[in-house]
Amino acid sequence: SVHGGLTKAVYAYPAAHYAFWQAQRRERGVSLFDEALPPGFMGENLTIDGPLEHEVFVGDEWHFPDCVLRVAAPREPCFKFNAVMGFAQAGRAMAVAGCCGYYLAVEGPGTIAAGQTATLVAGQRGLSIAQAFAGKFAKHAR
Repeated sequence: SVHGGLTKAVYAYPAAHYAFWQAQRRERGVSLFDEALPPGFMGENLTIDGPLEHEVFVGDEWHFPDCVLRVAAPREPCFKFNAVMGFAQAGRAMAVAGCCGYYLAVEGPGTIAAGQTATLVAGQRGLSIAQAFAGKFAKHAR
């Protein structure tokens, strides 16, 4: 119910956020050098070069050549996220910055390969991932 299920089959994370996390880790002395974090470091199984959380809405679909994935919900950090990032306030930093990524449900099963291009097909556009995340974690931003 927390780390899986039909609506959390795939965790997508924008590659653009990696610079933020490198800086956060460096500022806290977790990473003494400016080494790049490897793809998948955030726990995602799909690293994307594309729209950020404020541009992606619950119900939008990612159309890959052989697969369709539906945007379901933002990721919610747990205590394990702090341990992986190496500092106790990592979850709070995610809440404040809003760089959470999002879960995808499989609408059309198939395969995805590294480097493939996908098209984001708009759904009803009622609630962005950024809005959904902010609503759940407003208390952390205070």
